[in-house]
Amino acid sequence: MDLWIFGYGSLMWRPGFVFEESSRALLEGAHRELCCYSFIHRGTKSVPGLVLGLDKGGQCEGMAFRVPRRLDLDTRHYLKRRENMNNVYTAVKRPVKLLDGSGRTVLALSFLMGRHHRQYTGLLPLETQASIVRRSVGRAGPNIDYVVNTVQHLRRLGVHDARLEPLMAMLGHSVTKDCMLGGECAPARKGPAFDVARPLG
Repeated sequence: MDLWIFGYGSLMWRPGFVFEESSRALLEGAHRELCCYSFIHRGTKSVPGLVLGLDKGGQCEGMAFRVPRRLDLDTRHYLKRRENMNNVYTAVKRPVKLLDGSGRTVLALSFLMGRHHRQYTGLLPLETQASIVRRSVGRAGPNIDYVVNTVQHLRRLGVHDARLEPLMAMLGHSVTKDCMLGGECAPARKGPAFDVARPLG
C-alpha cells in the first residue's frame, strides 16, 4: 500500500521527497498554528523563532502526497530527520479528505504537535507571534520568510488561514506581495531525488 503524507506548512511548498500524486486535502480534529519554538532553523536558543504545528481542535486544509510503496521507509526516515529529530511531533496516521473532486478519504501520515514538549508554546497572542517572527533568524534564514512562504502558498491554493492572515497584516505583508526566498512557494512538484533534510527545530 502506498504512503500518504499530509503537509500543512513547509512540506506544502518544499516536500523534499518523491511522490506520484498530490491533492489539496482537509484534516479534521487539528488546526495549523505557530505553536512550536525553533532553536535551530528559524531561531536560536537565546532568540527562538516560531514554526507551525498541528495543534488539537478544529480543522486544517493543506496538501496530501502519495508516495509509492517502494519509497515508504526512505520517506519516513527523511521526514524523521527533517521534521522530528527532537520528537516535537507525534507521527500518526489520520483520515484526510482529498479535495480533488474524487470524494476519496485516505489515511495520511500527519505530524501532530506534542503539547507536553518544551518547544510547545501554547496559543500565543498575535502581537507576540509578530514580535518573535520579526526578530528571529536561524540556519534556514529569517523566521518571517518561513511565514510569508507558507501564507503565499496557501493563498495560491485558495486557502484563507484565519490565524496566519491577520499575522501577515500585522507584519506588513499585503495580499499582492510576491513570494520571498526566490520563489520557494511555487506549487510542489514531483522530484527525482530527496532534498537535504532539515529538521524544523
